[in-house]
Amino acid sequence: MRQRDSSAQIYLQVAIWVFTLFFFYPHPVLAADRLGTAQHPIRMMFVPSGEAQTILEGGEEIARRLQTITGLHFKTSIATSYAAVIEAMGAGKVDIGWLATFSYVLAKQKYDVDLLLIVVRFGSPFYRGQIIVRADSSIRKLSDLKGKKFAFVDAASTSGHLYPKTLLLSKGLNPDHLFSQSLFAGSHNAVILSVLKGEVDAGATYDDARAAVAKTYPEVFTKLRVIAYTKDIPNDTVAARKGLDPAFKQKIKTGLMQLSKTPEGSKVLKRVYGISGLMDFDAFFDPVREAGRLLNLDLKKVKP
Repeated sequence: MRQRDSSAQIYLQVAIWVFTLFFFYPHPVLAADRLGTAQHPIRMMFVPSGEAQTILEGGEEIARRLQTITGLHFKTSIATSYAAVIEAMGAGKVDIGWLATFSYVLAKQKYDVDLLLIVVRFGSPFYRGQIIVRADSSIRKLSDLKGKKFAFVDAASTSGHLYPKTLLLSKGLNPDHLFSQSLFAGSHNAVILSVLKGEVDAGATYDDARAAVAKTYPEVFTKLRVIAYTKDIPNDTVAARKGLDPAFKQKIKTGLMQLSKTPEGSKVLKRVYGISGLMDFDAFFDPVREAGRLLNLDLKKVKP
């Protein structure tokens, strides 16, 4: 009986040891498979709104610097279209997407992605679209676009498709019947160059997309002119797929905010998408806080 009890105690001790080893110490297979490791990196995808190689190289640098800040590993890629990023996030093939404004709205509605950050340019979370023509063109106003060849950016582009079309509609012009031909050039840079080279009569881009190609085509500012601007548009976003661990989302969000405030990080964000900063929803209320500060209001004591 005493020997049987001794054997039972040994079995119990072994079981406790195995349980402790498995659940409380890093398991080599599980650790390697954990999201954010070199073997299982966080997948981050960018929309092809500008020059593909610039975005791809900039995205890789963002990933390297973000790894240094967060300790997480990232794998970056550039999508073939705006819609491709949305669908990849919906399928769980991409964890973090840099989404254009309308792309975010579509991704939120279709796949319930989570907004992490809003892009800031020139100190503002808003921008606008523009319609451009060649400087020597006879097109002076929107109604002059009738019967012309027109280039949009992408079906999911806000400033390069959605808002320019609503601008035309607001002026009583139906974009589905206005042009002799309309096409999607694929990127803002491509629209600019299509108009510059005379391949189309006019095009829609963000304001002012000419700067993105000015280094290679310095004549772009004198040879192209703007005939109309859209209403203000909320800037593009950084979003996370549905179901991504909240701890990862917070770490990436904090890491990107930190990255944007460093000289090196600021340069690469500017190079990739012309970004001058990043902000979260709460930052929208900073002007209100500033107004309260200027009035010497103690916000903790003010009654609503």
